[in-house]
Amino acid sequence: MGAFDDAMKNAVPGGNLAAPIAVAVGALILGKMFGGGSAPAPGRVAPPPAPPPSLPANPPAGSVMGGLSDLIGKLTASGAAPQVNSWIGPGQNQPIQPGQLGGALGQNVLNELSQRTGMSQQELLNQLATVLPQLINHLTPNGRMPTLADLEK
Repeated sequence: MGAFDDAMKNAVPGGNLAAPIAVAVGALILGKMFGGGSAPAPGRVAPPPAPPPSLPANPPAGSVMGGLSDLIGKLTASGAAPQVNSWIGPGQNQPIQPGQLGGALGQNVLNELSQRTGMSQQELLNQLATVLPQLINHLTPNGRMPTLADLEK
C-alpha cells in the first residue's frame, strides 16, 4: 500500500476509504478540482497558481503531489497559511474552521464534492476540517512535499 493510502486510512475516521469523506478528500487531492483540472473558458488561458515557498514550482499534473500542491496553494492564498504551515511543519496541527475552509475551496468545488458524496455542504466542511489537517500532515513528512519515492513506499 502506498503512502497516500496509508495517510488516507490514518486521516479518515475509522480508516474506511469507502466513506463519503474519503471520496471527497480523494477528489480534492487526486481529482484536480482547482484551476489546473478543468479546461479554461475558450479564448482564456488560466495562469497557474503560485505555489507556497515550501512547494515545488511544477509538481506533476494529475498526481498526488500536483493535487496536494494545488490544495495547499488554495488554502494558503485564502488566508489559512498559519494553519497549513502547522500541518506541514513539526508540532501540533492548528484547526481550520469549516467556514474558512469553505471560503478557500469555493462554491463550485463544494457543490461538486457535495454531489459526489451525497453529504450536505455543512457536513462535508465539518468532516474536511477534521480530516485535511491530518492528511496533509501525513503526506508532508519532515515538513516537505513528498517525492515520488515517498508515495510509492
